[in-house]
Amino acid sequence: MSDTNWWFIDLALVIAGTGAITLGLFGGVSGYARILLALPLVLLFPGYALVAAIFPDTVGDDQQSFDDERTGLGRSVLLSGGIEPIERFILSIAFSVALIPGITLITSVTPWGVTSEPVLFGVSLATICLALIAIVSRYRVSPEDRFAPSRILVLPMLTGSESSPYNRTNTGRTNTRPYNVALVVGLCLLIASAGFAVANPAQPDGFTEFSVETDEVDGDTETMYEPTFTAGESQDVPISITNQEQSDQTYTVVVLFEQVEYGEDSTTVTERERLTNKSISVSDGQTHNESLEITPPTDGENHRLTLLLYTGDPPSDPTAENAYERVRLPIEVQ
Repeated sequence: MSDTNWWFIDLALVIAGTGAITLGLFGGVSGYARILLALPLVLLFPGYALVAAIFPDTVGDDQQSFDDERTGLGRSVLLSGGIEPIERFILSIAFSVALIPGITLITSVTPWGVTSEPVLFGVSLATICLALIAIVSRYRVSPEDRFAPSRILVLPMLTGSESSPYNRTNTGRTNTRPYNVALVVGLCLLIASAGFAVANPAQPDGFTEFSVETDEVDGDTETMYEPTFTAGESQDVPISITNQEQSDQTYTVVVLFEQVEYGEDSTTVTERERLTNKSISVSDGQTHNESLEITPPTDGENHRLTLLLYTGDPPSDPTAENAYERVRLPIEVQ
């Protein structure tokens, strides 16, 4: 097996690796395994395919002489249509980092928005398309000039040996060893930064949505919920809890029946009675709907229901000030 016959093997591996990683991520891999699995797809594959499409040929030894009669120069110039392997690798990472924000921007205007699934699908699709373009681009290059992966890509780019075809000191090109060392140092810093980000992932702030379910609102709607109660008779109040806390939660809903006085700039609670406690478990990312059975103890004016939401057990004296979330419903008790 020669490089001439297998010049496309690296791009084939990029396509196969992209497909396998995408299936793994969509298949439910989670935690640090998911992050480590996604790193090649995010930091290497898209840029490598793009670099391969832009630079389909290998570093060459063709030389062209200046016209002495016009320029007065007698030396030759090395024509290199390709790039060094270390340059190809560094550019792959740089182009990958540049491509991801663009793909994310495109997904932001789609109906699916900026979520992990459409971004992942966009990165995978872009990588495969670029790899196919790169295969066509390489195929159009003559076999002797076509870039082909080989074990020669690993050691010579770091050693700077004169026997290496990637060291051109004998043809007038400067030794690239210091330049390659600088690129390797930069690459190590990039990998270290990525490792720190993986080890210290950003923790998003969680939240919970707490609301009272209402009827559909139209032009004939006078009130969004039923405000009329009858003293001593039970009536259902439908509530909704959406858990976005990044973990399963057990909530407690406390319903207070309050007598209030309305002033010009403030509302004062003159009497308060706890009517019910309800413990509700909600899985992460799920919405739970529940009906609370409310029985007002007395009739009269200036009453309201205060629904308090707590994570875990409520305090001995639940108030709107110590609740995690709260909903106030002015009611009329007959």
